[in-house]
Amino acid sequence: MTDLTLFVGLDVHKKTISVALVDAMAGAEVRFYGTIANEPDTLRSLCRRLSKDGRPLHFCYEAGPCGYGVQRHLTRLGHHCDVVAPALIPCKVGDKVKTDRRDAMMLAQTLRAGQLTAVWVPDEAHEAMRDLVRLRAQAMRDLRKMRQQLLSFLLRHGIVSPYGHWTKMHRRWLGELTFAHPAQHLAHEEMLQRIERAEALCDRLKRAIADLVPQWSLAPVVLAIQALRGVSLVVAAVIVAEVGSFGRFDNPRQLMAYLGLNPSEHSSGATIRRGPITKTGNALARTCLVEAAWTYRFPARVTQIIRDRMKDLPEPIRNVAWKAQVRLSGRYRKLTAAGKPAPKIVVAIARELVGFIWAIARMVEPKFA
Repeated sequence: MTDLTLFVGLDVHKKTISVALVDAMAGAEVRFYGTIANEPDTLRSLCRRLSKDGRPLHFCYEAGPCGYGVQRHLTRLGHHCDVVAPALIPCKVGDKVKTDRRDAMMLAQTLRAGQLTAVWVPDEAHEAMRDLVRLRAQAMRDLRKMRQQLLSFLLRHGIVSPYGHWTKMHRRWLGELTFAHPAQHLAHEEMLQRIERAEALCDRLKRAIADLVPQWSLAPVVLAIQALRGVSLVVAAVIVAEVGSFGRFDNPRQLMAYLGLNPSEHSSGATIRRGPITKTGNALARTCLVEAAWTYRFPARVTQIIRDRMKDLPEPIRNVAWKAQVRLSGRYRKLTAAGKPAPKIVVAIARELVGFIWAIARMVEPKFA
């Protein structure tokens, strides 16, 4: 950045972009440039007009539903563009007026002041894999919702399964149920059909992830972290797709905080109060990590499944994976003996599991990512 840099704040929408400018010189006034169409040709013309005197341009806009298309286009044109985290943008408590013009001007001003936090922008292939794992997560949520609707329907009519839920015997029992009224029977059959279609979609997406991971540039990282207990192919793909580059975290504590697994705190003076985890950051990756942490309630052992995953992995990764098993399984037993509730124990295990994932990913990522 130089004194000649022109900072440009963009308030990006589906059809329009509001543009504000401010010079790098101290005390320079923020000015509103205008509203342009959200089209590549219009952005190219904007850059040509703003940089006609050779001044470097520094763009920024908030991360949102419009994605990273504007950032990629500006980068291809040779300009620097940051996509900033909306939750970390400074704002006045008493400011109750929000317009596109004010948002663009505020972005330009805070960008010049260095008060914005840029998010990591994935490449198009990485974003495609992230779309796929997020679609599977949504399909799994839909499946759980449909199953719950069916169970609630049966409970409302006083029908309770004697075979548990969603086992083979339960499936057979569901198919043999009869109802007095034809409308109830039709509703029951339609719910079963919806569940079967949702299960087929989840299976297709899972197979698609397995087929596409080997073609991914981060496939070595996905394969390496599967050496850890509880980290299956889908879990590994979700974590790598959501985290992206592990190299942007200098230590595992930063990654733990990014995933919202650190305890919250509200301390003042001599009083220290720590609360539940912050739950900030990526919820999908955090959920997968907590689910994986449940496997450490059993003693440490290398099962055949884990042995197959580690077959082609180097010895240092195997050593880290075994060290993780021994430590986390022992940690679970120790916290259980201390009387801690199981949900808190599992979250603590998940937080430490992040450290081992970071260590393995950093061993592999510099060579292949």
